[in-house]
Amino acid sequence: MKKTYNNGVEATLGVISGKWKPQILCHLGNRPQRTCDLRQKLPAISQKVLTQQLRELAADGIILRHVYGERAPFKVVYELTDLGHSLGQILVQMSLWGEQRASQLPDTEIKYDHGGFTKLLQN
Repeated sequence: MKKTYNNGVEATLGVISGKWKPQILCHLGNRPQRTCDLRQKLPAISQKVLTQQLRELAADGIILRHVYGERAPFKVVYELTDLGHSLGQILVQMSLWGEQRASQLPDTEIKYDHGGFTKLLQN
């Protein structure tokens, strides 16, 4: 079935929306990672949600899933595709906007700045 979006922003958000996908992309922008590495960096995410988000990103062509080994336990590594890297500028701009907005609100802070996303731009 063909997906229909009202505009390009909706199509982009369809790929990167949610609490976890941008954070996953930020970490994969640093280097390819295993699921256990991502769980360490995102301790609040459940294994089920992480697996679901990784599958969705792979289905959208944003990341690649590499399986190593001939029998269990397999080593599974995720990395960004060129299409995934192309999201870098969008994510940096979103992060900068959010940092600026948070600085204007009382009792609001940003724990990490946009630095993790800028590594997406380096490839």
